[in-house]
Order: sequence, then structure tokens, then C-alpha cells
Amino acid sequence: MAVKRKLVSTRTLETGMRIDQTITDSRTGKEMIIKGTYLDDFQIDYLRSKGIGSIYVSEGDPDEDELEYQMSQKAIETIAKVTKADVPKVEISREVLKQVGEGVQYMFSNTESDSFAEASQNVSKELVKAVLSNDAVAMDITMLKSSDDYTFRHSVEVATMAMLLGKNYGLSRAELEELCIAGLLHDIGKSRIPLEVLNKPGKLSDEEFLLMKQHSLFGFQLLKEKRQFSEPILLGVLQHHEKLNGKGYPVGSPAEKIHKFARIISVADIYDALVTKRPYKDPFPQRIAVEMIMAMTEELEMDAIKTFLRSVNVFPVGSIVKLHNGEHILEYAKVVENFESYPTRPKVVGVQSGQIYDLLNDPKYLAMAVDKLQAKNEEEERVEKVKDPHAEEEKKEEASE
Repeated sequence: MAVKRKLVSTRTLETGMRIDQTITDSRTGKEMIIKGTYLDDFQIDYLRSKGIGSIYVSEGDPDEDELEYQMSQKAIETIAKVTKADVPKVEISREVLKQVGEGVQYMFSNTESDSFAEASQNVSKELVKAVLSNDAVAMDITMLKSSDDYTFRHSVEVATMAMLLGKNYGLSRAELEELCIAGLLHDIGKSRIPLEVLNKPGKLSDEEFLLMKQHSLFGFQLLKEKRQFSEPILLGVLQHHEKLNGKGYPVGSPAEKIHKFARIISVADIYDALVTKRPYKDPFPQRIAVEMIMAMTEELEMDAIKTFLRSVNVFPVGSIVKLHNGEHILEYAKVVENFESYPTRPKVVGVQSGQIYDLLNDPKYLAMAVDKLQAKNEEEERVEKVKDPHAEEEKKEEASE
């Protein structure tokens, strides 16, 4: 949703509305309320007490360029003093992502080819090289867009994230190369699901859902028949929907039977499904998705969750976010520092106030959170609308990503 400006009566003002003009004291010339401020009860009472009948307010997030232009001198000086660079991040070119996505699409369309195994190794080479080419230990999780088709893009994104998790997990180079193939092919069984079921925009019937839940088994069988894939790759594909509490599928494997590849791919798979828009669901904001992963300790391996938290970069240093308390936006702010293993609790500086908000270490700000700016022409992010994330996760599973 683009920013909308409108004139409203001060009698109808509500806490949390954003004023779109600066209010100046006529006698002293002092700025009393700065444009862009989210009004509180005290400020609303001030406006009414001064006999101001109406003001301009705005809805929707400004873009980063506008907020940079509006940044106060205090904020600029504070940001310069306290900013700490992020840890090195994985860099993958759009061209590589596009090539890998097209390679995955080819494999999904040619599962009976005699060169299928060779093709999977060739497709994975560039991705492995990109992830292992430097000392990167984290990934900007907004960078992965490899294909317009969900299944193929999802496969590339899961493989990339799984490899980074595996790297931080301590896997060897040989294991990471196999993990990449398992990630790319984790949904290959969907090639045996009828398209009318696979692409159904609404909720699946019970029969369709049972069929969809077999895709990991179909993928395992497809790869095993070729006799060219290792057991870790086969188990990564077969078990990526298994859960430590035994409530996963396709067989409900107990925790001790779930291979480490599957444990890693499962985290990447769930996260990517949560933050991706599908015909039957809106995407979760990345912060909410990360917090949902953090809460799945009965289903996902704790070491895999911890590795995930060390590996993702939700709010890169230098990005502008909105600071809120769950009900109202308090201020726009620039991210100046991230903390290892706490990707949703950065240190930020208010764009207008210049105030430092350390969301991890300062107890005054424990009730505050940050979220990304709403993209232009997109629907409002559902920050305040999420009531029960686990209920939404169940809907996701019912629709099988």
C-alpha cells in the first residue's frame, strides 16, 4: 500500500496515527510535534488544547529514501558512532540463482533421464561454490529469488539455506555437496503429484492431502531406483517432513532415526514456506517466521534451530525498519548492530529522535519489536494480525507448502 495523506479532524484523532506535518509553536517557533511522529494521548490533547481543528495524517510506510532524507542530525551523528558491520554474508549472483533454478526445473521435467544424477551434480556445483567461496557465516534471507515458479524457487532457496546451516553445523565439504543435492531434490517427489493437486489454490481435500504427504516418499523411491544417490541424500529427501516428536510424515520416524541432513533441510524448508506468498496464504513477516521456528523445539532439532539463528540476517545493518509495540508503530529506525543468535532483536537508532534502542540488552525495550517496511503496492504486513502462529503453521502443513 502506497503512502496516503488525508486531512482529519483533531476530534477524531486516535493514538498511533502518524502526523504528516510539523506543528510549530506560534510564539516561540519551537517544533512541538515533528512530521512523521506517531501520536500519543498527550500530543493529541496538546493539539486540541491549542484549538487546532484539523491536521494531516498519513497511512502506509514511506520508502527508505524518504526516511533517509528526513533523518535528524542527531540520528545521523549517533548512527555514525555506534554502527557495527554485519558478519560476512553469502553472496550469490542473480544469474547463478537463475541458472540453478532452471536446472532444477529441468530435473523435475526429466526424472526418467539417464543423465539425471549427473545433471543434479552439475546443477549443484555453482551453488556449492557460491556458498563455500568465502568466510560467510550468514545470509540475507531476502536475496533468494531464483525462479517465478514456487516449486523450483523453493528448492533453490532451501538448498542454499541448508548448505549455510550445514557449514555452520560443522559438516565437511563432501557432506555439504551431498546436502546441496538433497536440498535441491527434497521435493522431487512432487513431480509425481498431478498438477491439479499440486497447484490447487484452495484447501486440499483429505484424499488430496494424503497424496501430497507422500511426495517425500515418492522422491525417495525415484532417487533410490537410480542407484546413483548416497544414503544421506536419500534420507534427506525422505525424512525432511519428519519431526522429533514422531508426528511427522511419511512414516512418523522417531527422533533417533532422522538423519542430520533431514533435520537441517526441515528447518530451511519450513522457514522458506512460511515467508513465501502462495495462492492460499499470505507470507508471514520474516521476524514472525523466525520466532515460529524458535518455538518449534519439540519438532525440530535444537542444534539445527540454534544454527539457523546464527545463520540468518533478518534486518541487515543499514536497513530502515519500523519500531512498534505490537499495537502501534512508535518510530522508524535504522539498524546499527545485530547480535549473534538473536536475529530479531537488533540495536536500532530512531530516524527522528536519534535515540538508541537496544532490543536485546536493554530491559526497557523488551516489549518492542521491529519489522521491515511495507513494500510499495503490497498488502499491509500482518504484524498485529497474527494471533496463533502455530495454528497458521498447521494450515500451512495442510496445504503442504
